[in-house]
Amino acid sequence: MLLEDLQVVLKVAEFRSITAAAAKMDMRTATASAAIKRVENALGIELFIRTTRQLRLSNAGERYIPQCEQALLMLNQAQQNLKDELDIVDGELRLALSSDLGRNLVLPWLDEFVDTYPNVSVKLNISDSNIDFYRDSVDIALRYGSPDDASLYGFKICNVPVLLCATQEYLDIHGTPKHPNDLLSHNGLFYQLYDIIHSNWKFTHDGTEYKIKMSGNRASNDGDLVRRWCVAGKGIAVKSCLDISTDLLSEKIVNVMPEFKPTPTELWLICPSRQSITPAVRLLRDRFREKSRAILSQLIENGFLDDDVLA
Repeated sequence: MLLEDLQVVLKVAEFRSITAAAAKMDMRTATASAAIKRVENALGIELFIRTTRQLRLSNAGERYIPQCEQALLMLNQAQQNLKDELDIVDGELRLALSSDLGRNLVLPWLDEFVDTYPNVSVKLNISDSNIDFYRDSVDIALRYGSPDDASLYGFKICNVPVLLCATQEYLDIHGTPKHPNDLLSHNGLFYQLYDIIHSNWKFTHDGTEYKIKMSGNRASNDGDLVRRWCVAGKGIAVKSCLDISTDLLSEKIVNVMPEFKPTPTELWLICPSRQSITPAVRLLRDRFREKSRAILSQLIENGFLDDDVLA
């Protein structure tokens, strides 16, 4: 009996659908059906009762599936323990990345990583939407903000200041704001998530907080597009210093009103379980920390950030 067939059986039991399980596992429905049939033939029992409208576990399946699931977990853990002891760096990394950070910074880092460790492969999910680790078949996620779910495991990569930015050409035409209240006459470029437009901007200066309700003619659920609009001179935006680091250093955009600080964030590598933290994941975590620190150091050297960001 093949382990791969048992994994199909467990996924079908989870979804109560051969079609849905096959889609989740990136295989044809006929392939999943054949896997179930091989397991049932080997056991000499039917695990599922199929009708034209639904699929459910048989009495035998109700007893078998939990034991099978536990056995596979033990096998996977034994395999992972062995790899950890031997520091074997291999396997597929199913990684979720935000659009701007992922496309413009992390992709080259991952290419270097795979070149260094040829037994590692990557499968990327690039989206600014929140990831469901189980629904989206993701093992790890590189995300802004610390995890708010106590069941998740996370590694902080770095502090991430957020900056107000625009092109010099835009400022020459529309004026350079000196105070948050001056932003009311400017065109905001907004990030949008689940139909919520993030147009309420907050700044702090000398312990005082300023809240500004911005107006603007462009919003997107893709952070990379917001950055592109900013670089094209379409307005003024609030962005992670990592996302705009290349544009700042190449002087395509400028840091506006630097003494007024937008709310900072953090970059975290998040895993759904301890079993997800493989030698490859730990090495990738270290690579992300190294690369992020190098960018922050460049921004500090060029006067965009204070050096306490590396604390």
